[in-house]
Amino acid sequence: VQLQASGGGLVQPGGSLRLSCAASGRTFSNYHVGWFRQAPGKEREFVAASRRYNSNPIYADSVKGRFTISRDNAKNTVYLQMNSLTPEDTAVYYCAADSNLIMSSMTTWSRYNYWGQGTQVTVSS
Repeated sequence: VQLQASGGGLVQPGGSLRLSCAASGRTFSNYHVGWFRQAPGKEREFVAASRRYNSNPIYADSVKGRFTISRDNAKNTVYLQMNSLTPEDTAVYYCAADSNLIMSSMTTWSRYNYWGQGTQVTVSS
């Protein structure tokens, strides 16, 4: 499966952005999809994951209540709605997919086999 992330940009603190991860090549509904981010000088960290077949999503504590992950299997796209953004959310955001994950491994970036290119999110006044 090929992934294409988009939607990043520059936003002021408190603002919102919606990222998209468009997939092609396989039956998207069979894949778990995760969003990860990496800030300069920091390790890649888990943000949110959409489990296949629309089971309950998973969120990092740092984004819970502010970010919402959703998917439209008909459009082969997963979205990450990001609200109440802070400068600490500044990072390159990546989407990833895999069809063979157990729930406990969905927050680990190295468990995903398919990755999109990153999209930069900058939160600054």
